[in-house]
Amino acid sequence: MFEIKIIESGYIMADGGAMFGAIPKRAWQRKYAGSEDNLCPLAMRCVLAISGDRKILTDTGMGDKHLNKMSYYQPHSLVGIGEEIKKYGLCPGDITDVVLTHLHFDHCGYATKAGENGELIPSFPNARYWLSRKQWDNYRKPNRLEADSILAENIQPVYDAGLLHLIDNDSQICEGFEVRLFDGHSNGQLVAYIHTDTGVYTFPGDLIPTSAHVPLEWISAYDINALKSLEEKGRFLWQAERENYILIYCHDAKVQMSRVKRLNDDYKASF
Repeated sequence: MFEIKIIESGYIMADGGAMFGAIPKRAWQRKYAGSEDNLCPLAMRCVLAISGDRKILTDTGMGDKHLNKMSYYQPHSLVGIGEEIKKYGLCPGDITDVVLTHLHFDHCGYATKAGENGELIPSFPNARYWLSRKQWDNYRKPNRLEADSILAENIQPVYDAGLLHLIDNDSQICEGFEVRLFDGHSNGQLVAYIHTDTGVYTFPGDLIPTSAHVPLEWISAYDINALKSLEEKGRFLWQAERENYILIYCHDAKVQMSRVKRLNDDYKASF
């Protein structure tokens, strides 16, 4: 069984209309705070799972390599994960696995860092980095909607170092830690399922980025395929409610986690 540690790697600001798509502002603002200029604070939450000799990090936040390029998102309160894991008696070399849900900059930026001579190197030199093959293919030939969010410096050094392991199907990283593929937001996004003494924790990434996005039709305009997102959310939530999974929200600035419950033909976060 794994022990879960939550890492808050920092925050960005995103347009509320983009985050909530077709949901009217007066509806989403009742569930999620926005500023006068329609910007929503988003966490960049990561999960460290520890069990015996396995130390598995899921997502790495934005890092600090491209602050100017992404200044529109107003990144702030950034935390270096290499420093943050020292709270748990670990150093970057102790991390055995890094699961990247997908390659958008706010989920994988700290996967690499500048080395002593300024060259980019993997931040966790002894880790296997896990990524879906669909995401790797999308990096190699990005679609127009995602091209600006997928940066070579976040993943190419991992590949060049021989640390990248591609996933084609739902897989078990090790006993008690599984990853499953979900499309919609981005093709081949990975969702982590982590078994603990208190239940199964899931990290659905941008499939369900905040607790406000639990209802099926609350879909971000950042999703490349809204109908697919609807279908995939339904597939995930049906099992999450049935199995009483705990969802860890990657972007919710206020709510770290919750369960979900069925409400007629829909779902809502259950606190």
